Amino acid sequence: MNILLTSVGRRSYMVNYFKEALADQGEIHAANSVETYSLGLADKYVITPLIYDNNYIDFLLDYCIKHKITSVIPLFDIDLPILARNKKIFSDLNIQLIVSDFQIIEICNDKWLTYNYLTSNGFKSPLTFLSINDALKAINRTEINYPLIIKPRWGMGSIGIYEADNEEELLILYRKTLNSIKNSYLKYESYQDMDKSVIVQEKLSGDEYGLDIFNSLKGEFLTCVPKIKLAMRAGETDSSEIINDRNLHSIGEKLGSITMHIGNLDVDCYFHRNEFYILEMNCRFGGQYPFSHLAGVNFPKAIVEMLKNNDINATLLTPSYGTKGFKDIIPVVMK
Repeated sequence: MNILLTSVGRRSYMVNYFKEALADQGEIHAANSVETYSLGLADKYVITPLIYDNNYIDFLLDYCIKHKITSVIPLFDIDLPILARNKKIFSDLNIQLIVSDFQIIEICNDKWLTYNYLTSNGFKSPLTFLSINDALKAINRTEINYPLIIKPRWGMGSIGIYEADNEEELLILYRKTLNSIKNSYLKYESYQDMDKSVIVQEKLSGDEYGLDIFNSLKGEFLTCVPKIKLAMRAGETDSSEIINDRNLHSIGEKLGSITMHIGNLDVDCYFHRNEFYILEMNCRFGGQYPFSHLAGVNFPKAIVEMLKNNDINATLLTPSYGTKGFKDIIPVVMK
């Protein structure tokens, strides 16, 4: 069994997790569009065309055939819809893509669709508007108040996210977010509706939480690992503690059951007005997963076992509650 991780970026921990999970039963291959340290940790690696390059899928297919890849696991949001649209091509070559169906990926990548999906399924989510005028009308009706959050509709990390304290800032920062989109890789997904590529959102207060919701390769709910986020950096979890919260478990089970996503679903929540509000969903391993792994769960090993059609040992899905984790920065030399 050979597994290819695409868009590994700086996720060296994911390369190591999968290498440990596969052990001597095969090879872990890594792919990225630019050279990174993470690539060198894999058994073999390759530099790919950019994800939106017309040759990207053909390049991956050729690499998979040449290196006898049996499964492909993407690690970046932009990769997900491209691969999901080409699931059948890989499947016809007996290569299994560990990626959810395009419909749920589209919902997760599009924050406007995320908001509508969550609220229509009975989840709490911050009030979200697709235009400044709609946001201003809501303010006049006293449905929301400043500060407001302006962010890319199709966005990730901290690119183009600003906080407006009044109408003047709202107008200026809206245009600034739009410029951030046009001058970054966010333009690729936003091109489908650039005039509506920015959203205005109610700002949530209170503690921030995260969920790793893990489903089987058939989309069946398996477990949910909740955590309270102790520190954030550039839109990513920097420190957290694994907690055993019944309400968050229930949210995770309900969400995993209706999305029927494949593998991990990374979810951000706030405890706002004495209720849990879901802010965003990412249909992949996210920046908070290492904290679940530190607490004893092992989703990469569970995926390997499922690919081998083996039963999953319950210990792979059970965290040690109270585990507190931190991220660090370590300079390295590429060998």
